[in-house]
Amino acid sequence: MREEEEAGVDEVEEEFTVWKKNTPFLYDLIISHPLEWPSLTVQWLPSAARSNGSLELHKLILGTHTSDGHPNFLMIADVHLPIADAPQSTNTEELSIPKVDITQKIRVEGEVNRARYMPQNPSVIAAKTSNSEVYVFDCTKQSVKEQGGLCEPDLRLTGHDKEGYGLSWSSFKEGYLLSGSNDCKICLWDVSAMAQDKVLEAIHVYEAHQNVVEHVSWHVKDENLFGSVGDDQCLMIWDMRLQKPQHSLKAHEKEVNYLSFNSFNEWILATASSDTTVALFDLRNLSSPLHLLTGHTEEVFQVEWDPNHETVLASTADDRRVTVWDLNRIGEEQLTEDVDDGPPELLFSHGGHKAKISDFSWNKKEPWVISSVADDNSLQVWQMTESIYRDDDDFAGLF
Repeated sequence: MREEEEAGVDEVEEEFTVWKKNTPFLYDLIISHPLEWPSLTVQWLPSAARSNGSLELHKLILGTHTSDGHPNFLMIADVHLPIADAPQSTNTEELSIPKVDITQKIRVEGEVNRARYMPQNPSVIAAKTSNSEVYVFDCTKQSVKEQGGLCEPDLRLTGHDKEGYGLSWSSFKEGYLLSGSNDCKICLWDVSAMAQDKVLEAIHVYEAHQNVVEHVSWHVKDENLFGSVGDDQCLMIWDMRLQKPQHSLKAHEKEVNYLSFNSFNEWILATASSDTTVALFDLRNLSSPLHLLTGHTEEVFQVEWDPNHETVLASTADDRRVTVWDLNRIGEEQLTEDVDDGPPELLFSHGGHKAKISDFSWNKKEPWVISSVADDNSLQVWQMTESIYRDDDDFAGLF
């Protein structure tokens, strides 16, 4: 057993060495920032303001997953990204280097499983932890408190009996927050409602899944619709006003870990499963998938559509890869030697992490820039080289 583990470690190190050697050819941007503790969550905040000269300041939400009784934090990081058209200084003292700085730490009880900002007010962040409650923090209020003090959320949301990872804010109804957990429940809160002693009960609890609810997501065009997936292998589409799901189907042969609605096409969604595939569905006909994306070798944990390109999405799996797909390439002819690299729609595979990837996030302000975090304590910000995607920037919609 130990020999197998050592062989696995050697294989990971060998793959990483090859990846590092090839980074100048594969990336236009790569920042690898070591974190003190692994982060299970990452999300770009929508703000972007010019900083010094050739760099632009972006912000990320991160969390900690500590051990041995060390305190946990929700964190905000400054990320300094290069500006594409900025003139380069010849003064070596003024040379700007892309970097990451942790600028705010908010004490949290339990490890941070998932954290997401409210679209209408990005300084308000919800955090699911290893406890059953969901915490809501207003970062502007928290910034005046002593960093590293007690866990004092602005709201504690109750309704779950166990921890979980599913979390989604409504982009239409300000303050509406969905959560899915290991207790098989989906909870809905309106955080703008009056709270008693900073505690808010769920305004609705939806129960139809027969196992862990892995993820929930609001629809991007219909303010009343949301989707959920779980370990019962089911995909469910809900109307928040009704007690039962409108649609419920067995979407995969194993656990369904994530779903993502396409922000350009209201009918299209993607699901990620432990059966190693990503499935594409059309809401108008859910009887079978439109297409299966096959390229991962292990369980697929997450899938997210590119906010800037209709037919591009990315997924992460237990194979330590972030894989970027371009649906416009489905069905393209391949050379014989390219077949082993995956199907034609597999655009790019990011291999910079040495352990399971916990979360990733597309940067809407900077096309093709992705941040990813993994169990090896790494945060990476990266952009594949332009020659890989250049042909696809002006593509028409697939559906």
